[in-house]
Amino acid sequence: MREDFAVFILTHGRADRVKTVNTLLKRGYTGKWYIVLDNEDDSVGEYKKLYGDNVIVFDKLAISKTFDTADLAGDRRTIVYARNASFEIAKQLGLTYFLELDDDYTTFHFRKVKDNKFIQVECKQLDRLFEDMLQFLDASGALTVALAQGGDFIGGKDNANFKKGLLRKAMNTFFCRVDRPFQFVGRVNEDVNTYVNLGMRGELLFTFTKASIVQVSTQSSKGGMADMYLDSGTFAKSFYTVMYSPSSVTVAKMGSKHARLHHRINWNATTPLILSDRHKKGGRDEWR
Repeated sequence: MREDFAVFILTHGRADRVKTVNTLLKRGYTGKWYIVLDNEDDSVGEYKKLYGDNVIVFDKLAISKTFDTADLAGDRRTIVYARNASFEIAKQLGLTYFLELDDDYTTFHFRKVKDNKFIQVECKQLDRLFEDMLQFLDASGALTVALAQGGDFIGGKDNANFKKGLLRKAMNTFFCRVDRPFQFVGRVNEDVNTYVNLGMRGELLFTFTKASIVQVSTQSSKGGMADMYLDSGTFAKSFYTVMYSPSSVTVAKMGSKHARLHHRINWNATTPLILSDRHKKGGRDEWR
């Protein structure tokens, strides 16, 4: 893997359950990787005992003063602080690129249709996948590009997201360039807040839907963001994005058997669009 790239695994309070490290190493990743922790984590010592020099600790309170959290709460049990700290960490390490990952990935998949069936093929050469994503980041001019998640494929082979191949959003995995910095915003729902907030300004943030990550269910593992979601649920979480774009984001019921409230984005009212030539008006002589 290239020398000017590193994977940052963002974690908190789960020193003995950082599944992503083993997943990377078992799936062919040979590059640099670091555990990114905040100094308010009581288990910093445990992380250092397990991962040694691969642990990087940042000042959480200091980072909290550099971006908009969208509220006045003093509760800092969310990942947004580590997300924003990663840019300065990467700069200090002399990197050109970095990838932000959560700590609970169990594998990486390619998605495809074969024999009219929607299948997943395990990726065993992560170096190649990561290199391709970095090339896409450069070629697209995007602020960040991401891999898809399981929820992006509801509906199987007929899923519209899979057929598109590319979505105007980025969540969970973030391939970034140090010289193309941006800020995550909102204490909660930071990924959605950010791609909506920046997307409204014409910035590019993409998800590639032919490859995806697989992770542990958010609320099945203690620590990390799980405690926050158990405290406030998805109702309050979704409203953070409504605050950033009340003209294009609403909160609506999602699912049936296990229904919950979730954000709903009207993309036609969120990101700038390229109009088809068929809508082009003629010159003055044509419409007289």
